[in-house]
Amino acid sequence: MDITLPKRIGGTEAITLENAHQITVIGANGSGKTRFCRKLLQMCGDKAYKLSALKAIFAENEKNELKGSIDMLFEEATSTGHILKSAATSEFDRLMFLLLHDEFIDLIEYKADIILKDDKSASVPKTKLDDVVKKWQEVFPKNKILRDGGKLIFTSIDTDQTYSSFRLSDGEKTVLYYIGAVLYAMPEAVIFVDDPETFLHHSIMQALWNAVEEMRPDCTFIYNTHDIEFAASRIDNKCVWVKNFDGEQMAWDYDLVNPGESFSDELYFDLLGSRKPILFVEGDELHSIDSKLYPLIFTDYTVKPLGSCNKVIEATRSFNELKDFHHLDSHGIVDRDRRTDEEVQYLRDKKIFVPNVAEIENILMLEGVIRTVARHYRKDENRVFMKVKGAVLNMFRSALRQQALEHVRHRVKRNVEMRIDKRFQNINALEEHMTDLVREINPHGMYEELCRRFHEYERSNDYAGVLKVFNEKSMLPDSNVAQLCGMNSKEGYIRAVLNILKEDGRDAVSIRKAIMTAFGIREEEALIDPETKEKEDK
Repeated sequence: MDITLPKRIGGTEAITLENAHQITVIGANGSGKTRFCRKLLQMCGDKAYKLSALKAIFAENEKNELKGSIDMLFEEATSTGHILKSAATSEFDRLMFLLLHDEFIDLIEYKADIILKDDKSASVPKTKLDDVVKKWQEVFPKNKILRDGGKLIFTSIDTDQTYSSFRLSDGEKTVLYYIGAVLYAMPEAVIFVDDPETFLHHSIMQALWNAVEEMRPDCTFIYNTHDIEFAASRIDNKCVWVKNFDGEQMAWDYDLVNPGESFSDELYFDLLGSRKPILFVEGDELHSIDSKLYPLIFTDYTVKPLGSCNKVIEATRSFNELKDFHHLDSHGIVDRDRRTDEEVQYLRDKKIFVPNVAEIENILMLEGVIRTVARHYRKDENRVFMKVKGAVLNMFRSALRQQALEHVRHRVKRNVEMRIDKRFQNINALEEHMTDLVREINPHGMYEELCRRFHEYERSNDYAGVLKVFNEKSMLPDSNVAQLCGMNSKEGYIRAVLNILKEDGRDAVSIRKAIMTAFGIREEEALIDPETKEKEDK
């Protein structure tokens, strides 16, 4: 859905976000972001649907009068039916009654089909409450929701005791509210969420909002938050940074945060509020695989895309030099490309993660990733991987000498840059030095050595070795991995990997392990807070 943002200060043209699925509105207290969201809600008209856990749980008798809201649906249900009592005093209570009301209606219709219409083939209907129960137990695997005599009761696998919704914690009520309320949004709604982090522990926030967004892929979610960490956790997100509000003009000073540029001093100080270590990555937040994949792998980091590898390296260096000021650790991730083992080790010593594959697309071609995706979609993982492996080796065999030449070109360029960077007394000395460089660097010998090594990868069917040196953007589509796994395109395969990671089940663990191994790090090293690790090591 296209979303047009409110008027900008100075009369500059308002921004329209095309095909927006997630929008986060961030800004400091007093910057005008709440008024910004209120104006945006008005501009969305009948498609606007507002959620606030704080008001839903605690604002008794305060009603949301937006058309299609939980409160309006509740009034409609109580005025036309006799199943519900109108004693619910909060939006949360009204939602619980509404879920049960719809459950009763669906089951009564099912019974009528069997008895009155004598339809023995009628199937038990799937209700909104069924979806809520399923998603609740995905977020809280040890907790269960039971139906008992027209009431919802809660229990845990660790105890035989049961309790009502009144005894849920504020965090549990919040999860239940968001999961249930989002199901009642009108088709293609614009769902406004105030302070999505309220009452929620950071350990479940990403899992919850991934689950909620999956339930309504037709909707656009707009989050009003001051939590940079939450904004960074969204996949496919457009982030609006509200800086100031002009009450006379009813206009705002705001920018779209552009991940492709190095962060400003202001955004730098906002990043400090994340409290999590920072992970700088290549690419941009809108289009690159990096910004979508790495937050789901390095879940304990705030992931910040910066564009080029040079910006990642420089930002990581700069941020770590100021660690005494902000007390946050930071790492970077850059593609291996055609770097030598010595170059890779140098970067890793500078807290730059470098994978043992040539580029980001190759990470999705790891054996462990391919096998997991195939298994997840009920394909024969051995058949899928062997066919992909054969296709990749054939591609590499055809491109072997050109790949070796590209590696030589990279190494020669690096060697020349390093060796030419010294003082010379005169032009003759410089010219003599450059003449000697060809002999010293010996590009032809380097090329023959690389060809021998690449031929060995090919002869021994060393798939991992090929992924380490093969820079080929067409590898993913041309290997046919998507079709073998049941998808129609490269994009479908990438979405499948991301969705498995978002589901955070057993297959997500397998994919994370495969990718962590490719980085040469253990999974616990990527998940534990570095400062905590330092204390444990001591």
